[in-house]
Amino acid sequence: MPATEKDLADDAPWKKIQQNTFTRWINEHLKCVNKRIVDLQLDLGDGLRLIALLEVLSHKKMYRKFHPRPNFRQMKLENVSVALEFLDKESIKLVSIGEQLHSFSWKFL
Repeated sequence: MPATEKDLADDAPWKKIQQNTFTRWINEHLKCVNKRIVDLQLDLGDGLRLIALLEVLSHKKMYRKFHPRPNFRQMKLENVSVALEFLDKESIKLVSIGEQLHSFSWKFL
């Protein structure tokens, strides 16, 4: 396999390092609200820890209500939407992930 394909593979070593670094960074910030993540996709998938992270980083509360116990896929998607709407209202641009969001696999929800 050429180097470029190997570097872009899902199991590329740099991707695992990046995931671990980002997970540690998130956990450092979530400590103050007694939350933590282990798996980025699974633990951020229901939107609750993502909302908690945004509230910790911004020192603000969400503008609208979210589901504190999302049991259904629709509730999880609504929570993620609340978080993304918060970013939009705070004029925080998501750099280099727009395409991934549109083609994102929501199977884990």
